[in-house]
Amino acid sequence: MPGDSDTGTEVPDLVDPQRLGTQPQTARGQRTRDNLVRAARTVFERDGYVDSRLVDIVAEAKCSIGSFYTWFDSKDEVFAAVLHEAQSDMLHPGTGRIEMSDDPVAIIGASNRAYFEAYRRNARLNQLLQQVSAVDPRFREMRRARSAAFVTRNARAISDLQARGLADRQVDPEMAAKALSGMIARLAYDVFVIDDEERVDDLVETATRLWTNALGLTSPELRAD
Repeated sequence: MPGDSDTGTEVPDLVDPQRLGTQPQTARGQRTRDNLVRAARTVFERDGYVDSRLVDIVAEAKCSIGSFYTWFDSKDEVFAAVLHEAQSDMLHPGTGRIEMSDDPVAIIGASNRAYFEAYRRNARLNQLLQQVSAVDPRFREMRRARSAAFVTRNARAISDLQARGLADRQVDPEMAAKALSGMIARLAYDVFVIDDEERVDDLVETATRLWTNALGLTSPELRAD
């Protein structure tokens, strides 16, 4: 269960904004740079980060290597640009505060659905995040900080539910947030990357049952017949 801006926790970017290459000053330059970013995403998702080459990116973009170096200094920079373009869609931040009139299980279910659908749209790019984290310590730390921010938001939301008597008060909020967030992320990776399936509805129902049962939440939709 993620959170939103009213929790007071700012979610860091996936990439260093200082390493996004040169920003165009003309419409023509913007079109060229955008084309390179799209081509780079295609090549990265097809070949993987380690095996991708600049010559393949410029071939996909149908431009020269000189044009590439007008906007980017390296493969690292164009990869950062790809992630910067996609990051708002890749990792859904989840629910915000759950109001007194809301059904908490329904809110968690909607948040899970948003996460799984976003992950499915960006499955290959999420796979690339694993690769790059393994070889780039700087990127790994930025990803860790982003994940930690989501866990903090989730823990605060769980604490809020406990304070209102809606969740099991014996559960440690931070540990629960880490465990449940990890479960959701692993489920998404296994289904959309490893198995290459499309079962969003099954995932949402199962993950929401596991999540709400773990927190001691119930709703009519999730009770056994």
